[in-house]
Amino acid sequence: MAIVDLVMPKLGESIIEATILRWNKKPGDHVKIDETILEIATDKVDSEVPSAVEGTLVEILYNENDVVPVDTVIARIQSEANGTLPTVVPATEAETGQTAKEDTEADDLVTKEVPYQPIHIDIPKATGGARFYSPLVLNIAANEGISLAELENIPGTGNDGRVTKKDILQWVEKKKSDVVNTPVQEPKVVTQSSATTQPAQSAQQSTQATTPEAEKPAVAYDGNAEIIEMDRMRKLIAKHMVESKQTSPHVTSFTECDVTNLVQWRDKIKANFEKQEGEKITFMPLFIEAIIKCIKKFPWVNASVDGDKIIVKKDINIGMATALPNGNLIVPVIKEADYLNLTGLTKKINALANAARNNRLKPDDTQGGTFTVTNVGTFGTLMGTPIINQPQVAILAIGAIKKRPVVVETAQGDSIAIRHMMYLSMSYDHRIVDGSIGASFLTAVANELEAFDTHRTI
Repeated sequence: MAIVDLVMPKLGESIIEATILRWNKKPGDHVKIDETILEIATDKVDSEVPSAVEGTLVEILYNENDVVPVDTVIARIQSEANGTLPTVVPATEAETGQTAKEDTEADDLVTKEVPYQPIHIDIPKATGGARFYSPLVLNIAANEGISLAELENIPGTGNDGRVTKKDILQWVEKKKSDVVNTPVQEPKVVTQSSATTQPAQSAQQSTQATTPEAEKPAVAYDGNAEIIEMDRMRKLIAKHMVESKQTSPHVTSFTECDVTNLVQWRDKIKANFEKQEGEKITFMPLFIEAIIKCIKKFPWVNASVDGDKIIVKKDINIGMATALPNGNLIVPVIKEADYLNLTGLTKKINALANAARNNRLKPDDTQGGTFTVTNVGTFGTLMGTPIINQPQVAILAIGAIKKRPVVVETAQGDSIAIRHMMYLSMSYDHRIVDGSIGASFLTAVANELEAFDTHRTI
């Protein structure tokens, strides 16, 4: 039997660590191939980690709520078959009882199971650059009132000197016990006049730094109120929304379009489509189809910004904002959407939406988006001012379809008719998308929807 290492999977290019939410198995439990051993979470999505072999879970190396870098061994499984190649080491004469002549033959190597020996490396705290903090550490810091400046003073025992959950919790306990004395940085230049006041200032700063958390005044809530702690995903959404507003100067443009032809065509073919393809066709694939055509005409809305560089994406990966049953929001991504026909878009959209609602999205399902669409009309909203999904530069919101009397221009003259009308709104990053490009793109999408061919076939 071989001992197989279970490692933290790589969850996308930008994901370097994940939080262990729950172990579904404990040491001594039998596991089957593809059976879920634990559940993990990143700032993008929750996921399950299955077993690649059948055997017995013999060791768990990290606890629940620990933040673990990708490619790190998190557990060990004793396989009942040759799940992985065991370590191969050279045999010695004492180990094999063979002569020196026999050692030169092909069987001079023996297969051995080498017991796991964790390696501890002391890595000094990183200096001279921005320090990375995991979402879990930042959430704990926010809850405990720890500022970023104070966070920089916490010694880190994690990879590259990073602050782990254990480090920050120990700091909080020491702080509450009035043990931590935050070092005060002395001025580099001391004049005669400032030298006389420096000790008093240092003492005052030290006193402020060592003030226990319990001495801070509690926030008072007037009236009848219910206090609800944000869950992990809601905190991450809040953080991303604030960061997006701080990163991109948002501009939002609005237009309306007549989607009567589109509505009538869908009503005519939806029963046939479901019977033929086994899928219900919603309005979303029709909207995304039109958006893809217009992105090809205005490629700068399918881009990102890197410092003073504009990265225009050749792939068109459409993010689709999806509401979860608990009220949170997630954005699964339709990869290479421009290579899919209407049937392919419908099947992909339905599959991603169902996976999101049932917490079955894979980490890769939320990575790599280049442009986002959000259908605020699902909840009856006429229009909205969406926030850009970083590092993208544009997001389009689709409002509710409403019947309204409108003026229709014909060759015989103007008339008033009942039409299916819809508002579109797009927020874009004004650093690279000017009003002319943003408005032109939005108008192009509206024109594409209004010119929908009612005679097209499935």
